[in-house]
Amino acid sequence: MLPAAAGYDRAITVFSPDGRLYQVEYAIETVRRGTLAIGIKSKEGVLLAVEEKARKLQISDVTQKIFQVDDHIGVAAAGYIPDARTQVDHARFFAQSNRLIYDEPVDVEGVAKNIADMAQQFTQYAGVRPFGVALILAGVDKSGAALYLTDPSGTYIGYDAVAIGAGSDQVTEFLEKSYKDNMSMEEGGALAMESISLVSEEKTGTRHVKMAIIANDSKTMRKVEEEEIEKYAAMAKGKLANKGA
Repeated sequence: MLPAAAGYDRAITVFSPDGRLYQVEYAIETVRRGTLAIGIKSKEGVLLAVEEKARKLQISDVTQKIFQVDDHIGVAAAGYIPDARTQVDHARFFAQSNRLIYDEPVDVEGVAKNIADMAQQFTQYAGVRPFGVALILAGVDKSGAALYLTDPSGTYIGYDAVAIGAGSDQVTEFLEKSYKDNMSMEEGGALAMESISLVSEEKTGTRHVKMAIIANDSKTMRKVEEEEIEKYAAMAKGKLANKGA
């Protein structure tokens, strides 16, 4: 990049001569520096997993990077987490408004589009900055399990499996090789643990991993307890041992 991007990085509303919005690119770089977040769709529902680097005395029961939008929709974030809280509050308002107006749960894609529209607004007006966070939206609606990614540019895309944050390029490559359409939820959990262990500095224990699941039958988000995460970690280790044998 040219020195100070030749001044084109000073205002969000100015395109550079080669058609770039540098402030948006800087926001996307903030996401790349965040800790890893993963979404995986299975035949039984959809799973969210995040890595959270807790300090020694920090209470680890409180999840900082996984949020609930509605009964049937969860969010995992990577990047600047306070920005994620703002977007999640906006999504909650949208989801509850949909229930009041139409008397039915909101579609996962509808929430993804609404958040993406909000993010896009912050790429075109002076006096604001883009949101420095990307979100993985997971849920089960009338069309079945759904997984969407939103980013600071205002883009939203559907996926079967997706990773964001530090090391996401390596994890995405791994998911492309390892993901199967007919995976069970347990296999999805083990795949998420394998993915996190690929890039995590923490190689022992599961205290640094948080998960949530939305099952097809219950259509309700639930937090995955420590014992279940440990079971997924043991399955992941077993798979790695079989590969090495």
